[in-house]
This record gives sequence, structure tokens and C-alpha cells, in this order.
Amino acid sequence: MKCTVAFLVLSMVVMMAGPGECFWGSLLKGAVHGILTLTTVLNVQQDQQEQQDQQEQQDQQEQQEQLDKRSFNDKAKYSDERARYDNAN
Repeated sequence: MKCTVAFLVLSMVVMMAGPGECFWGSLLKGAVHGILTLTTVLNVQQDQQEQQDQQEQQDQQEQQEQLDKRSFNDKAKYSDERARYDNAN
């Protein structure tokens, strides 16, 4: 019974309060501000992750190009040595 009375009294206080005295407006504004801030933070993190992924792809591509050059140089060197060996015999 005490809880029911307390609920009814508090409900009347909230209902009788003027628009400027209500805390629901500031609660709603705070929630909207929190959601916008969270969205901004998540977008920044996503952008940073994309930049990091792009950098890793560039690094891998550069490493692959270096390996390809090294492989080509090794084949050319092997061909030169093979030609000299064939000419010697």
C-alpha cells in the first residue's frame, strides 16, 4: 500500500510539473547526444581500421614486387651461368 501511494504521489508531481521543470527533456537530449557521440567514435575507429588495412595491403604488394624482382634477377643470373657452361662444353 505504501508503494502504491508513493507511486501515485510521484506520478502527480511529474504530471503537474511544467515543461521547463521536467527532467525528461534533458534526459532525452543527453541520450541523443550520447548516441551521436558513440556514432562519431565508431566512424573514426572504422576509418582508422580501413587506413591500417590499406597500409598493410600496400606493404604486402611492395614485398611481393621485391620478391618478383629478386626471382627475375635469379633467373637471369642462372641463364647467364647456364649459357657460359654450355659454351664451355
